[in-house]
Amino acid sequence: MVDRTMKKIVVKKRHSIRKSQAQDLLERLALQIGPSAALFHADMIEILETNADVALYLVNKKPLLMDAGKWVFPTLKGAVQCPIPERQIAVDAGAIPYVVNGADVMRPGIVAVSDDIIAGGPVQIVDERHKKPLAIGVALLDGPAIRASAQGKMCKNFHHVGDELWNLEL
Repeated sequence: MVDRTMKKIVVKKRHSIRKSQAQDLLERLALQIGPSAALFHADMIEILETNADVALYLVNKKPLLMDAGKWVFPTLKGAVQCPIPERQIAVDAGAIPYVVNGADVMRPGIVAVSDDIIAGGPVQIVDERHKKPLAIGVALLDGPAIRASAQGKMCKNFHHVGDELWNLEL
């Protein structure tokens, strides 16, 4: 899991994956984001072997996908480069500086929640005005349950601007 205490990500190896592996990866991605998974289709997908707890995939030489074991989801750079409408929690302007610095998402800062969010699954945390991805999180509740809540932590910050994964240099 990528968090504030993570050491610097060190790339040990990188190599192309077979077409069958790429197909499996994109099918697992489609389980999370549906038809938008086609945005990440490429002739060459490489896997990065690192000391991180997530597997990173390079799509056209950019770290656009991550595999956390239970799920595959775009990295923050992947969500910025290939915007997807699925799995979004929109936060107000007051929450933005905290979220981009790695804070978890609390209910008072949330202004919109998409229906496809499932507890324990990955989500994009976006700003309410431009819908620009600020972080990738793990939802603690389903979408309707988040909307029904009045207070508390709704989403754990998994990957944000400025963390080791964001700053990864290849």
